[in-house]
Amino acid sequence: MKKFIYYIITLACICSVSSCSLDEEVYTEADKTTYMKNASEAQYVLLGVYRDMVQANLYGYNLSCLLPIPSDLAKCEGSTTNGFRQVPANAYTPAQADIQNTWQSLYGAVYDANSFIEMLQLRINEFPEKDRSLATIYMAEARGLRALYYFELVRWFGNIALITNTQQSYQHPSTYTQAKPEDVYKFIEEDLLYAVDNLPYAKDDASRSDNRFRLSKGAAMGLLAKVYATWAGQPVNDESKWEKAAQIAGELINSGKHQLLSDYEQLWKNTCNGVWDANESLIEVSFYAPAITGSSLLDPCGRIGKWNGVALSGKRSNKGNWKVSCTFLRDWYKRQEDKRWALSFADYIYAEDKETGKDGIKTPVNLNFTFEQAITSDEELSNSGMKDNDIKKLREARYKDFDNKCCPAKWDTEKYVEANNALLSTDYSNINWYILRYADVLLLYAEALNEWKQGPTTEAYTALNMVRRRGFGKDVQTPNANVDRSGLDYKTFQQAVRDERAYELAYEGHRRQDLVRWGIYYETIQNTYYDMLDWCGQTPHYICFEFTQKGKHELLPIPQRDLDLMTSFKQNPGWGK
Repeated sequence: MKKFIYYIITLACICSVSSCSLDEEVYTEADKTTYMKNASEAQYVLLGVYRDMVQANLYGYNLSCLLPIPSDLAKCEGSTTNGFRQVPANAYTPAQADIQNTWQSLYGAVYDANSFIEMLQLRINEFPEKDRSLATIYMAEARGLRALYYFELVRWFGNIALITNTQQSYQHPSTYTQAKPEDVYKFIEEDLLYAVDNLPYAKDDASRSDNRFRLSKGAAMGLLAKVYATWAGQPVNDESKWEKAAQIAGELINSGKHQLLSDYEQLWKNTCNGVWDANESLIEVSFYAPAITGSSLLDPCGRIGKWNGVALSGKRSNKGNWKVSCTFLRDWYKRQEDKRWALSFADYIYAEDKETGKDGIKTPVNLNFTFEQAITSDEELSNSGMKDNDIKKLREARYKDFDNKCCPAKWDTEKYVEANNALLSTDYSNINWYILRYADVLLLYAEALNEWKQGPTTEAYTALNMVRRRGFGKDVQTPNANVDRSGLDYKTFQQAVRDERAYELAYEGHRRQDLVRWGIYYETIQNTYYDMLDWCGQTPHYICFEFTQKGKHELLPIPQRDLDLMTSFKQNPGWGK
């Protein structure tokens, strides 16, 4: 099903440079005139640009499992900053290897996209006539991918170098200058508008023989809506982009080419088994490896479900290093009965039966209470007449297991992955990663309309309520007074959308960046800590509270190695010189 990604690696690597960091190394580029003589050869090289997505430094680990952790929804296991915990604790420095590697790999991906675009521009007029329309689609895919890679660079690092062709990559580092973020966004916008104009909708695609996990018109439109919403928020704050976000998202929604799946849980059954459904999946990273070799070049697999799934001990192992925020789950549960709640977290782990040696035995993290029972018992404690200190002690006893053991459950390998994880090692999985879902676009549309019009419109309510209805197990097209939001002003609707993004997209890598663009990242971290402390009466395992600084952690630092080479660059605020 996804084997094409594996089989194109060798051929793609012939025609692209494997690494391109902003440094002083010199690379020998393949001769662009000796390959890509037709659309078939062009596709092989293009798939190499797609393959950049699966790198551990990108969506295989860093951009999916590591960098997005510290927020009000999640934290890392443990109570120290040892080892890998430095990044989830916001305790890293500009010399952190994970930061350097993400920066380098994103620029390497940009280089590969630039190289393909240049090769195709050079060769397209020599293609057989029947191949030229297909080549235009491939060009749109490459520009859409380049836009995605630059979007990650600008929203994580802010003040970056804008490299628009391969020759710029060979300049001496001292010649690079920092582009204004708005100029990077304009470049992204140009690429995505080209992609929108030249890509077919996934459902209408009669040109590509296999368009699974490939960019489509809907994917480009949805990504552009997200780009505009980010551009409109902090730190750039160009509020004129709310109108554009609403317009492009509205065009996608009104096209009728995409829709929500009727069953929320089906999303996780699909992505855990490599099933692509273009109705809701707009951009999805496909991981597939027929064997685990241990080579990053040959193993296009990631850590989805291993690092951010339900903990599993024994011969098969899931680290389960993501831990959910109990106060977030408490607040979500108390609002209304939402079917997504129980599907999004696990108050259990999978353990090995010591007597039989069998793996995968479902074991509750608290033998006396489920998390739901612990929450519902709070009211009994409050009305018991006990002293406040005694209530806190009881709560601490009940919640200490939940606080540092509950994991996200969307990528529950034992529940969803078929064939007993036959192709999984102790560290890697074949589980896919959603970058952009249609539900995300609906919520962006509702948000953008509210911000643009300074109040919710009928269309904004419809988009928000469709997502909510599906979450509550209702028909998305049928109004439901028990579920639908109505009668809200600008501020209350704004908060309703923000809450819904947390519920719908929990643990999918969006929350930290949402808090940053809303300008409330630091405040949310602080409030979450004190809420945890007040609720369960103990010091929570929420280490990022100690290190997160306002005006600093909204952006990652420019990696120290590159900053030393690029002498005209200035470090991001709060990170020193």
